[in-house]
Order: sequence, then structure tokens, then C-alpha cells
Amino acid sequence: MKAVKIDFAAASVRRTLFHTHPAVLLLAGAAVLLCATAAFTGWRLVQQQRDRAAELQHLHQRAEALSRRPREIAQPVLTPAQAQFVNGAIQQLNLPWRELQDAVLAATPHQIALLALEPDPRKQVLRLMAEARTSDDMVAYVAQLKQQELFSSVTLTRHEMNEQDANRPLRFQVEAIWLAR
Repeated sequence: MKAVKIDFAAASVRRTLFHTHPAVLLLAGAAVLLCATAAFTGWRLVQQQRDRAAELQHLHQRAEALSRRPREIAQPVLTPAQAQFVNGAIQQLNLPWRELQDAVLAATPHQIALLALEPDPRKQVLRLMAEARTSDDMVAYVAQLKQQELFSSVTLTRHEMNEQDANRPLRFQVEAIWLAR
């Protein structure tokens, strides 16, 4: 004969739990735990989104306030000595080397030995040191320099006979003022 289960107890949660298989209870408990975890994670994500939205709104307001305010540009403070040094460096960089060399070389004949070129950018003066065999060559060279368009004034400032050399050349110095371009 087959066993008959007779249960006259009233239906209740306790009775249902007693009759439920333990694997089903374990699975239901895991599902409840997963749902709680998902709900908590979702709530945290919503909070982070609200915080970021508030921060973004704050940044937009701050950017608008900064764009309305006039911008102040900080001026570097230079001492007069620093300003003079910077201006001297700029003048040195803006020196018209190519034009000066071209003008001097165009005026220099083969009888003249060019020894030194010393530009002074503040005064726009070019000092030339050269040697010639005769005084006529020296005077002709100064005249050639005066004909150059770059120079506004050419002056013979010094000359002397070089006694140490066997050929006894005439060493002279010329100052040429160049035109600013």
C-alpha cells in the first residue's frame, strides 16, 4: 500500500517553508541578496550622477562669472638695468650684418687689408680697422665707403704707420654711420 500523507494543519508560511526543498530556499535567498545589491548599486550610481550634475552646474556658473569679469594681464616688472640689457640684446639681434658686410666688401679694393669690423648697434656706428700701402689708397677707400648708400657718414678717425712690419703699411680706423631700415 502506498503511504498517504495526511496534513490537517492550516496553510501558513511556516508550513510552506517546511515543505519547500532546501535548494529552492537557497536559490531564493541568493536572488534576494542579488536584488538588494543591485538596488544599492543603482542608488549609489544615481547619487554620483546627481553629484556630478551639481558639480558641472557649479563649474558652468563659475566659467560664466569668469568670462564676464575683465581679464587682467600681469605686466612683467623689469628694472631699468634689465630693460637696458634686453634692449641691447634686441639691437644686437637686429643688426643688419648682411647689408653692412655687403656694403663694406663692395667698397673694399684689393689694395686694402680689412682687419676688423666692430658694429655699435646703439649708435649705429661701424668701426673699421684696415691697412693700406699708401695714403692715396687710404683716402680712395674712405671715398668709396662714402659712396655706399647704406652709410650716411664716413669719417677717418685715426691713422698711423705700422713700424713693426717690414712693408711699413698705413694702419687706419674709419667710423661709418649706417642708416636704419
